[in-house]
Amino acid sequence: MGDDFDFWNLRATAWSLSRRAGGQKPLPPLLLFTDPVRTPDVLAAAAALPAGAGVVYRTFGAKDALDVAKALRRLTLSRGLILLIGADAALARAVGADGVHLPQREGRKAGPLRRGRPDWIVTSAAHGVLAARRGLAQGADAVVVSTVFPSKSPSAGAPLGPLRLAALVRTAGGPVYGLGGVHTKNARRLLASGVVGLAAVEGLSPQT
Repeated sequence: MGDDFDFWNLRATAWSLSRRAGGQKPLPPLLLFTDPVRTPDVLAAAAALPAGAGVVYRTFGAKDALDVAKALRRLTLSRGLILLIGADAALARAVGADGVHLPQREGRKAGPLRRGRPDWIVTSAAHGVLAARRGLAQGADAVVVSTVFPSKSPSAGAPLGPLRLAALVRTAGGPVYGLGGVHTKNARRLLASGVVGLAAVEGLSPQT
């Protein structure tokens, strides 16, 4: 593990944010988003999370997605973690996951999914204030807004920064997570933003 990986700093920040979260469901303070390139060992990344955190498993069409999802479910149950499946409600049902994460283009599915599975946590991606409002209005328990800080993601847009993120949160109408370039050295810059939790890819993965 790298010398600059101060997990407690990131964890402490997220748990401080989570105390402000309202809503009908308890939301995990931390969300690890998996990526086939940036989190090649999904199970190791999930195992490094503290109890109460969440994993968003994004399959990207992987042939072994069912096997990985089953292994993740066993791990998350044993460690007290939340498991959300990205963009695949059928896979979430098959492995007994705690819910789903929807890409922005599929945000309209949030309401029907919540009505069909009221026990699930349903989150939706949002790239901007209008998308955040729409995602929450469509029934998502929370929206995951990106990009907050400069990110290595090939799909990352221009970063919002803490001030613009805070303005978005004030008008979104519900719980918001911050995603994109979030790591232990900048997480505390979001303490005053109003987000209910932090989401990351590499920022929540053990460094080797």
